Order: sequence, then structure tokens, then C-alpha cells
Amino acid sequence: MSKKPTSLYVCQQCGAQHPRWGGQCSACGAWNTLVEEYQETIPKGLKLSGKEPVLDMVSLDGNFALPPRKVSHIQEFDRVCGGGLVPGSVLLVGGTPGIGKSTILLQIMAKLSKDYSCLYVSGEEGVEQVTLRAGRLHVEKSHLKLASSTNLSSILQTLNQKDGPEIVVIDSIQTMYLDSLESAPGSVAQVRSSAHELIRVAKKRNCIVILVGHVTKDGSIAGPKVLEHMVDTVLYFEGDQNHQFRILRSVKNRFGPTDEIGVFEMRQEGLMEVANPSAVFLENRQPNTPGSAVFAGIEGTRPVLVEIQSLVAPSPFAAPKRTTLGWDVGRLSMIIAVLEARFGIPFSGKDVYLNIAGGLKITEPAADLAVAASLLSSLANQALPEQTVIFGEVGLSGEVRAVSQKDARLKEAKKLGFEAAFLPQPNKKNEQSGITEKPFSSLQELITLFEGLQREGRS
Repeated sequence: MSKKPTSLYVCQQCGAQHPRWGGQCSACGAWNTLVEEYQETIPKGLKLSGKEPVLDMVSLDGNFALPPRKVSHIQEFDRVCGGGLVPGSVLLVGGTPGIGKSTILLQIMAKLSKDYSCLYVSGEEGVEQVTLRAGRLHVEKSHLKLASSTNLSSILQTLNQKDGPEIVVIDSIQTMYLDSLESAPGSVAQVRSSAHELIRVAKKRNCIVILVGHVTKDGSIAGPKVLEHMVDTVLYFEGDQNHQFRILRSVKNRFGPTDEIGVFEMRQEGLMEVANPSAVFLENRQPNTPGSAVFAGIEGTRPVLVEIQSLVAPSPFAAPKRTTLGWDVGRLSMIIAVLEARFGIPFSGKDVYLNIAGGLKITEPAADLAVAASLLSSLANQALPEQTVIFGEVGLSGEVRAVSQKDARLKEAKKLGFEAAFLPQPNKKNEQSGITEKPFSSLQELITLFEGLQREGRS
């Protein structure tokens, strides 16, 4: 029986399917994102003939040789990938326009081309434009091959060759199209089908495919959410274009730790890796500044020290502002509410501005104590003790909760010359850290500390 094509309206934001057109997607709430697409009907049942091949099953003891990872020798990138690229894997790299996705991938592929056959396929630029960028990055003498195409059939035919490339970059997946689909490039059906075909070839030939993905205005990768589930690794390239630092963050990795970061610095000659991010983030820190606190955080497996800056100022409006850069504004509101409700610290009628210096985004709850200390320091116009790092989670009753990897945080602080640490009470003291530990069990102890500092300042 012939299959009849059916018409569905698919949301280009989240991939939800609707039987008829509507102004707003009922799944994600986006407006004017429903596009008509034709799809083949799927048979209700599948009859087996008995001639289908049986699956090859293996045990979990690993009685087969695993191929070695392909190392780019760009340590920050290899760290985020878990030690290098795994043959047969598919990576998805997303980021805002102009953040440096194409630049860093061109540099990485140029490094990899010294040892492996590599191909860079651009669907957004011509070969001449990519060559101009390669000259600016001083990688024009590498063995990397370039191509400009949006026809996925031609790309798949190239990858299926006997001497096909071992590593290929597709820039970007939203520009690719399959002739067998009637929808336009960038649509949900085209992105999903194109990614599926590239993943199938990568697993079959054991080659590495790196996909570049556009992002929406809220920062998530454009296209169907299933795209992130299909690939092996998802990397986000973060950073403020007004800052010189860029953060490559792993949010999914089947072959390594998640939430690992790599730090790069944007220069005229390209993106250069930063070997010691903590020293760089604290490089321009001003001593004895009210509202400044140094947070000892953990990003993936790496301890990172960053400066948290806050400013508490009288507000001319009835509803004061709560503005954050690099931290969750909801978390800031929670800390302010705890200080007001539990300890009577007044923030009503005051604007609060919070900034993570260097453009880094922090999601770790261990920054709560450092944020509270920064707010109290700005409110009292009293600087925190010099050479002191702070970390700890704050609960709704004002208690300070323990956090993980205390030793790694203190070791990084000691390496950069810090002498003291404000940390949660439940953590056991480590006499080998070489840092004076000041434990806190409640924010009341931190408030008492500032009251003592103010009395000393007046005397």
C-alpha cells in the first residue's frame, strides 16, 4: 500500500508537531515559529519475515581494542573533550554569533591535520573567505583541506570514500539540506535528518564529525532538542564579546566529565589558550575594595578562583533593581531575602548590582557565601580581609552548608598566595593546606565579623 504524505506544522524552535497552524507554539510558547512540513505516514505494524539479521552481542568486559583518542595538542580543548577526540564520535559546538566558533575550530583542525586527514566544510562562507581567516590565524601552511557546500549528499559521498577524511567539521548543521526532503535548510526536519545521516556515517567509518550549531536568543542550540540527544558531546562557547576571554564548556560528554571548561583569550592572531585561568581572572583585582570577594569555585574537575563584585546603592525608584552578570538573578534574590528576613539586613530601597569579573558564568551553589560576603561588604562600605577566599552554600534559614572538593579549592588558593579562607563549619580542617581556615555555620557569624571590622575602622 502506498504511503500518503501528511502535512504537519512543526515548531522551528522546539520541534513540536501541530496538526494545524497557530500563531503560538503550545509546547514552548514561541510566536510565529510553526512551518508546514510534509512527512510520510508510518505503518501501524511491522511484520518480520524471519530473514532479518540478528544483533551481534558482546560482553561488558571489553575484549576488544579501543582506538586511542586523537589529541589536538590544544590542552584547553583536549581537557573539555575528556583527553582528546574519540574516533567515531560526533560533537556539537554551539555559541552566539561572532563568539569565535569558526575561529577556534579552524585552529584546532589545523593542529590535527599534522597527524590526521582533516576536512573543513563551510556552508556559510566560500573557500576564499575561510582562506583569508586562515592567513590571519597563521595556519595557511597546514595540511587541512577546505570545501564549501550545503549539499549533504555530496558531503556524505566524500566521507564514504575509502580514503575519506578522519576528522570533518560541518559549519554549520543549519545550512545543510537533503534533496529527499521538501522543507527548507535550517528547518527541524532538515536539521534532524542531516544530523542523523552524519552520525550514521561517523559510526560506520569510525571518523570524527564536529557540527557547528546556531543558538537561539535564549542561548540554546537552534533546531530540535533531539539534536543534542543524538550527538555524543555538546560544547557551548560562552563569553561576552566585550571581554577578551572565551569559555568552552562541556554540557554533555559520553566520553569524559561534564561541565568541564577550557579558557581562551581572544587576540588579533586568534584564540589563545589560558593555562592558569585563576591568575588571569584575578589579574586586575583592586585590593581593599568594598564589595569585592574572591570565590574559590570548581568548574568540572578544575578549581578556578574568580572575583565577585557587588554594588549596593540607593534606588530612586519604588521597585529597586536586581541586576546580575554571570550569576543567576533568582539566586541573588534568594540571598537578599535570607539576609532581610532572617537577620534584618535592609535592602529595600536599594539597587543591587552583581558582576562576575572576567565574563565567567557561575552556576555552583558554593558561591552563595561569597555573594553574601560581597553584598555585606558593599552595604557596609567595608573591604573584606585581604588574601582571603570564600566558598559555601547558604540555606533558606541562613545556615552555611558544606560543599565538595574543599581540598582542591584550598590548594588552588594557596598556589596563588592566599592566606585565609571563609568556609562552612561542617568541613573538617586540613592542617596540610597551609591556609588559615575560618569556619562559618550561619550568616550571623559573617554579619558579626563585619560589625567588628566596622568598629575597628572607626577606632
